[in-house]
Amino acid sequence: MRRLLFIIFALVLVCHHVMAQDMWDDLATSDYRIDTTDVKALRVEVDNLSFFHNNEYGGKLSKGYSLPGLWIQPKLTYSPMKQIALEVGLHALIFNGANKYPCYAYHDIGTWKGNQYQSGAHLLPWIRAKAQFKYLTVVLGNIFGGQNHQLIEPLFNPELNLSQDPEMGAQLLWDRPYLHADIWLNWQSYIFKMDTHQEAFTVGMNWMVYYNKPGSTVNWFSPIQLVVQHRGGEQNIENKGVQTLSNVSLGVGMKWNANRSALKQLGAELNMLAAYQQSGQLWPFKTGFAVHTGLHFNLWDHLGLKASYLYAPKHFISLYGNPLFNTVSQVDQTDYKGNNTLSARVSYHYVIDKHYVLGAQAEVFRTWLPDNKETSFNFGIYLRVNPSILIKKW
Repeated sequence: MRRLLFIIFALVLVCHHVMAQDMWDDLATSDYRIDTTDVKALRVEVDNLSFFHNNEYGGKLSKGYSLPGLWIQPKLTYSPMKQIALEVGLHALIFNGANKYPCYAYHDIGTWKGNQYQSGAHLLPWIRAKAQFKYLTVVLGNIFGGQNHQLIEPLFNPELNLSQDPEMGAQLLWDRPYLHADIWLNWQSYIFKMDTHQEAFTVGMNWMVYYNKPGSTVNWFSPIQLVVQHRGGEQNIENKGVQTLSNVSLGVGMKWNANRSALKQLGAELNMLAAYQQSGQLWPFKTGFAVHTGLHFNLWDHLGLKASYLYAPKHFISLYGNPLFNTVSQVDQTDYKGNNTLSARVSYHYVIDKHYVLGAQAEVFRTWLPDNKETSFNFGIYLRVNPSILIKKW
């Protein structure tokens, strides 16, 4: 325990949760602000992320699998005035070699509607309406989800940027000089009267509090994050009970924008995490706790190096994080009552243009369970293509 506390203290001296220059930020985020120069302009926009991602997980916590494929979003965009923007289109997920796709939301609720299928691709409508005010942006329909939430990695597995359904619901984004707040509702499963599956939604919050100007050479801040998933519904005919699960994180960070010829940015992070099961029996415990810390280097604007360590002394589950950070196995539901995971990642990404990004990564995990040690790794290559074509401007 003393050695762990010393490591955490040493990392805090140079710490940060990196919010920019990360490969996944360039590959999987979108600007939520309205472009006022595009007022009364009708555009065709195509957003596409193609990928080959492979997980070599052979231990007790998770089995390995591959994600070869792509998702594509063709849509029409129109902004009738400076404060309003509309988007209408489709979202299609395609895995190489697959010809039949379950209709359920690709985010942890597969068994609820597993008897319904689509052929050819997993196809969903895309509709987004947003209103922008001085400090506040309101989004309805398809919200800015996934990587845009900027959740710390123990709460959000970057792999979900490839496979999850687009988040739909409502979102409030608040921007001030020393605060960025993202509050959202992602409605994952809707039920009609007499349905046989459960209603499900996730509520999330990320408050990024800055202690000095974000553009400073050395910037200190605290991410305060909450993710709650609720499953229930009074209209379904199967009495599966109500389940409410949550993760919360409180952290402190610092980033040094060195901007040297080789070292562009250095940072680290320290986060205290908790898991809480308010109702239901999905988890074998009510409360859990973990500590997460890490270091990050950005070199030559293209090469990223990151090392992190998660310490869960007894119980912990992340709703949407990497399963290797949990104490409960996804393979056989065994509660191992403790987890120490050290991970290291190397990534390379090249911004060919504002709308074209190529990236690759390799990551290794060393996990110590109370009665077992195991090593896992993953690797992948990714290409984002996001052209926008002006059709007509009035």
